[in-house]
Amino acid sequence: MTTRLIGGDWGTSNLRVFRYVEGGEVAEVRTAPTGVMAVAAGGFEAALKALVADWLEGGAPVLLCGMVGSRQGWIEAPYAACPADMPAVTAKAVRAPCDFAEVHILPGLSVVHPDGPHDVLRGEETQIFGALDPDRRAQLIVTPGTHSKWAVAGEGRVSGFSTYMTGELFAVLKAHSILGRLMEGEAHDADAFALGVRRAKADPALSRLLFSVRAEGLFDAIAPTALAAYLSGLLIGAEVTSGLAAASAAEVAGGVTLIGEPALTELYGQALAIAGATDVNRVSGEAAVGAGLWRLAGALGLIR
Repeated sequence: MTTRLIGGDWGTSNLRVFRYVEGGEVAEVRTAPTGVMAVAAGGFEAALKALVADWLEGGAPVLLCGMVGSRQGWIEAPYAACPADMPAVTAKAVRAPCDFAEVHILPGLSVVHPDGPHDVLRGEETQIFGALDPDRRAQLIVTPGTHSKWAVAGEGRVSGFSTYMTGELFAVLKAHSILGRLMEGEAHDADAFALGVRRAKADPALSRLLFSVRAEGLFDAIAPTALAAYLSGLLIGAEVTSGLAAASAAEVAGGVTLIGEPALTELYGQALAIAGATDVNRVSGEAAVGAGLWRLAGALGLIR
């Protein structure tokens, strides 16, 4: 079938590309470890062509999202300020210099306050627009990960968002702090995780709670094999509690959509349930970004 569009999610560590045919059907997906940090300056065109060369017959346009549009990427695409709908996002897209195809790069989103703090994202906007239900007046869309994003969306646009460094904090604390010294193994302990979530929900003093990871291990209250799950519960529990508290009642009632890998969205779903959120939907990251690239390509006028 004829290729109508080539889409790409080009992040820090990996490049994932989609071949779309008639009607937006994804005919094939490919991935490569050639993320932005692995590509030397001037090497982006060659890195892309190496992955999609056999899809280029027919002159299909290419639409990319993610860190490829950052200052460390192929060419910088300035952020679109929230509130932003799809036309506002595509208005900030930039054309990349490329000899073999028409390549466009999407911007990220920004939240700018006169007195701060400011916030930015890049790549998640495509996932959000891929998962956004245009018929809902308000909803929360959460992309768990190294830097989790909580986006407030509704009626086809993103009103704003907040970033939580939950995944990075977990990795740093586990590997490089005193908290990790007593931890053993990689198995997940559901009871310890739930305990951490409940404690974080009850007590906003996260820095005080974090030391309990060590104390609970020293007094054998939590087994060494369960301490990592307990730490995860504290961090995710604090994030979920804060994210829900910052949202309006209408936004929470409108539902929470989790975008990401199944194992991680399952943990967030458990934490949300403990926190009292009952309407939770899960969407895979690949499905969300795939749908978002096609929708944004249509808004940009690339679907011909």
